[in-house]
Amino acid sequence: MADTWSSADKFNREASQWDENPQRRAVALGVAQAIIVAINPDKTMHALEFGCGTGLVSMEIAPLVKTLSAIDTSREMLAVFHEKISTCGITNIETSCTNLSVSSETEFKEQRYELIYSSMTLHHIDDTAAFLNRLSELLSPGGIVALADLDLEDGLFHDDPLENVHHGFDRTELAALLHAAGLQVTSFETIYTFNKTNRAGISAAYPVFLVTATKTQSVTSE
Repeated sequence: MADTWSSADKFNREASQWDENPQRRAVALGVAQAIIVAINPDKTMHALEFGCGTGLVSMEIAPLVKTLSAIDTSREMLAVFHEKISTCGITNIETSCTNLSVSSETEFKEQRYELIYSSMTLHHIDDTAAFLNRLSELLSPGGIVALADLDLEDGLFHDDPLENVHHGFDRTELAALLHAAGLQVTSFETIYTFNKTNRAGISAAYPVFLVTATKTQSVTSE
């Protein structure tokens, strides 16, 4: 399986100032609230967030679930998150510097989750189809994925033109990839809109969706 495109070094450099961006905090809160409304997390759930960053979303989700595994490829992002966990005395979150898209990662081989979620992370992963299959493997039967990311955009959302990312996702195409991974889409809604001046100097709106899907079948190769 392909590695993530984005360098952890970039996020390591930005970690200490990450939470200072008000729109970043706003989208994280919007994602967390949308997940809570759509999923209604409860204390029976073992949850996993991939690409957790500084924990802006997981700090909202953790009190509602039994356990939460928060993973990221950036050690500095996780260090900021861990400080929050310690300061708040939270006991049900475990953090791990892990790249879930690398097939050699065995840390989660025997673990299964009732809820897997992410915020603005999927577009950083090269092979979307293979990664969704990986998520499906980690879900318990009936488990749910909740993925927040950009709708298909003009390629100007990211300030760095050299950053390797998907330029958002077409909803129909993403739904088909989820279905192929044995995940049945249950909802697809717009939950936030970035209003920003893109790198071409144009003021533009970039919608963020939340898609939820349930594991309904085992994935078999043909």
